Amino acid sequence: MPSFGSKSQANLDEAHPDLQRLFLEVVKHIDCSVIEGHRPQSEQDKLFHAGKSKVSWPNGKHNTTPSRAVDVVPYPIDWNDMNRFFHFMGIVQGIAVSMGIEIRCGGDWNGDNKFNESFLDLPHFELR
Repeated sequence: MPSFGSKSQANLDEAHPDLQRLFLEVVKHIDCSVIEGHRPQSEQDKLFHAGKSKVSWPNGKHNTTPSRAVDVVPYPIDWNDMNRFFHFMGIVQGIAVSMGIEIRCGGDWNGDNKFNESFLDLPHFELR
């Protein structure tokens, strides 16, 4: 059974307890890495100015302590395999529903299950 390495676990430890519970369950079903939990102001500003985030500090859910968002990717990481990211997102959503945890994913911001977003952030999962 997959489990998180030390870096993934450290990133997950920065997250809200509900996100911790969710992804500790997810990793039992599919190998994944937590690439970011809490995001400090310098990093949020950098991502915002580069157009990789739509919100500036301190308005991002990564900016809270504990973080109300995490970036999690299927492992091993293949940034070009979009289908794998969408498949992973579906697994996470299904497990979240079964656990009663309400999340929003960066591949379906409006929750319509059509995946037609103008801003895709496939690793992003946040509490509603």
